[in-house]
Amino acid sequence: MPFDFKKEYKDLYMPKANPVFVEVPPMTFLAVAGTGDPNEPGGAYAQAIELLYGLSYTVKMSKMGACQPEGYFDYVVPPLEGLWWAGAGVFDGTSIVDKRALSWVSLIRQPDFVTPDVFVWACAKLAEKKPALAEACEAVSGGRAEGVPRLVRFAEGPCIQIMHRGPYDDEPETIAKLTAYTQDEKLICDIAEGGESPEGHATTGAFDAAAVLAALDANGAVPSVRLHHEIYLGDPRRTKPENLKTVIRHPVRRA
Repeated sequence: MPFDFKKEYKDLYMPKANPVFVEVPPMTFLAVAGTGDPNEPGGAYAQAIELLYGLSYTVKMSKMGACQPEGYFDYVVPPLEGLWWAGAGVFDGTSIVDKRALSWVSLIRQPDFVTPDVFVWACAKLAEKKPALAEACEAVSGGRAEGVPRLVRFAEGPCIQIMHRGPYDDEPETIAKLTAYTQDEKLICDIAEGGESPEGHATTGAFDAAAVLAALDANGAVPSVRLHHEIYLGDPRRTKPENLKTVIRHPVRRA
């Protein structure tokens, strides 16, 4: 039976409707950074998701070919995740005035057998299979950050999280429970202050896509940049808004 990360690590993926504290260990992710409204049809966010799912399933289905990675085991592709920020200051997932000013890193967790060599192979394979994604796949070694996939490994460390049910636009009410829990437990929210810096974007701030990806690639350590985090249980492209389940996670530290 395929290994299912959600079932094996329920403490990370299946919180209840009340906030809980969790220590998040090192994980390997495929990541794509970008800016702009995630609801824009055919926009940067949509392409990022297509890249992440395309690469994830390329790795998963390597079992069918001659390039199966060392240590491979069959598994269920983990859920899509997202780190979000918007403008100067701390972004906790509330007060979204203009979605065009959002910046994000979209992620899908990978088994630890996905090494840099496996990642490069998967990018080349996906470029052959889907020419529309070839430019992004072929840019992995070109120094470009935004819209280009990257393999990163980091730990989130101490966090609090909660399950949100329903549309994304209704998240502020759930996030308010996290804020109250932080105060009750005498924790300090450890979300980094930042913004966006790509030329022509809505806001200029302290860090950009390249800086965030570089920080996230912390070789299993807790990165210097910690952000508002969402985990989307089920495919958000195919799930009705009222049926959405989202894990909302905030990094914290002791007072």
